[in-house]
Amino acid sequence: MTRTRSHRRPVLRTALLAATPIVAALVLGGCATPSTPGGQPPSGIAAEGEVIGQGTVLQVDEAAPMFCLGGVLESYPPQCDGPEIVGWDWDSVDGAETASRVTWGAYALQGTWDGERFTLTQPAMLLALYDPMPIVDPYEDPANAGTNEESRLLEVQAELNTADPSLRPLESGPRNGYLFATWIYDDGDLQRYVDNRFGPDVVHVVSALRPVEGG
Repeated sequence: MTRTRSHRRPVLRTALLAATPIVAALVLGGCATPSTPGGQPPSGIAAEGEVIGQGTVLQVDEAAPMFCLGGVLESYPPQCDGPEIVGWDWDSVDGAETASRVTWGAYALQGTWDGERFTLTQPAMLLALYDPMPIVDPYEDPANAGTNEESRLLEVQAELNTADPSLRPLESGPRNGYLFATWIYDDGDLQRYVDNRFGPDVVHVVSALRPVEGG
């Protein structure tokens, strides 16, 4: 496998939780939504159509390449975790770097998500060249600010970060009166679960993988 070597440091996304340098990428998926607070979180959520996401692809030695959608430790080489990518080929992409038996690069990837693995269906695009349509999130609008005290949001954040691994977000942080929390993929079950557990309009779930427009 031919790998491009460079001594340039890449520009990498960092987690909102600076205290957690390496955020485990979480595999989630979906069954029935719990009907009572404290019930089991959904598991096995898979996307029905194709999805697209932005992140760091990282491979250590001959292990499977990973799609890191959450935080990345800005060491050299970087460190991160994420689901396996099926169909990845470093020879078919530009912008990769290799150091200390680690190869990585930042890309936008389109494919399918089965709740455990991401399978490429389109060629990867360098993240620096990716120009997505802007996403208007109403929870970011100051006119739609939440009413939650930051102390309450930090309590919820701490509870999520110490919860069962099936409910830990990739990254999270209070903003505009809500706790923004990112998971790999949500079809609505996770949002319903956190609404049921913490109350409505407390946690705003952000899906790192989003449906492809027209897909």
